Amino acid sequence: MPLREAPAELPALQPSPGRPFGLYVHVPFCITRCGYCDFNTYTPAELGGVNPDAWLAALGRELEVAAARLGGPTVDTVFVGGGTPSLLGGQRVAKLLGMVRDQFALAPDAEVTTEANPESAWPDFFAAIRDAGYTRVSLGMQSVSPRVLGVLDRIHTPNRSADAAREALAAGFEHVSLDLIYGTPGESDDDLLRSVDTAVETGVDHVSAYALVVEEGTALARRVRRGELAAPDDDVLAHRYELADARLAAAGLTWYEVSNWCRPRGECRHNLGYWDGGEWWGAGPGAHGYVGATRWWNVKHPNAYAASLANGALPVSGFERLDADALHTEEVLLKIRLRQGLSLDRLGHAERQRAETVVADGLLSPEGDRLVLTPRGRLLADAVVRTLLG
Repeated sequence: MPLREAPAELPALQPSPGRPFGLYVHVPFCITRCGYCDFNTYTPAELGGVNPDAWLAALGRELEVAAARLGGPTVDTVFVGGGTPSLLGGQRVAKLLGMVRDQFALAPDAEVTTEANPESAWPDFFAAIRDAGYTRVSLGMQSVSPRVLGVLDRIHTPNRSADAAREALAAGFEHVSLDLIYGTPGESDDDLLRSVDTAVETGVDHVSAYALVVEEGTALARRVRRGELAAPDDDVLAHRYELADARLAAAGLTWYEVSNWCRPRGECRHNLGYWDGGEWWGAGPGAHGYVGATRWWNVKHPNAYAASLANGALPVSGFERLDADALHTEEVLLKIRLRQGLSLDRLGHAERQRAETVVADGLLSPEGDRLVLTPRGRLLADAVVRTLLG
């Protein structure tokens, strides 16, 4: 079905039996805009009349409508992202989860995650959200190098991320993640390794490491275009990935998705839902949802989001219905990134033949009836997908 433009009225949605179901909540607030970030975020100067309490009220209305539209599915995972959820403060983040519970039944073992930035997450914040029922915290670390943090426009001090991770663990969180970015202009191998070692030394059970991407429309892209900063080099990015992977593996964190490593049972179940065929409702400005074969996305600006809900309408900007070809493409694209790999029976005859070529090139390894990326294949995952799909 072709893409629908705004305004859009969602078709009937029915969660698929047997699939994990998640809820994603997007918090659109940030103190400053990091130079590399193209997420749907707004600083106080950009918001006008919407404050956190007005946004929470609008979110409550969306959750109420969502529960009614979906027929009350049991929620396996909740993920509060942004933006900077920790800017709301512990009490509001706790209230947010209470609003979710008012509308949805959470599974007894539900994973409940919030993102947090080190400069706005302190011991009282972690204590408040742990008491409220959050089970997992994901902290934006990026680097411990002052020059790298400066290029990325991060405002926390180099040591604050590690301190925040330890505070979260001390508050009783069993699952804490630190996010790193590698390949920033001016970063050295030693900068990355010190960041990885610092993350490991905190005792967290999950580390994500992402290659820096220069997104159009960002301050970083403008600096690269003007020649102030060099664009990330693909060979350097590959080398840094290998360094991070080796260091994390030696510390007992195993890759389970191309950009994610964890200790045993430390996987982010919510993100696994994205990669492995789960469904979710996306709530908040600019959030995306996916149920059945329907994907939709909300209006981006918090003012427009609140106005839609005040008028009794879902704040949906557009949606698309995925046909069989699109669903297959997404399955290959996402599942090949996982350590468990892609089942051969999900590929057609021609795709299996092409897979033999990729195996011969050393990018995929047959493991039983599955195809799994080799270490070199992880560096070229997108190319592997293009070859498989033809």
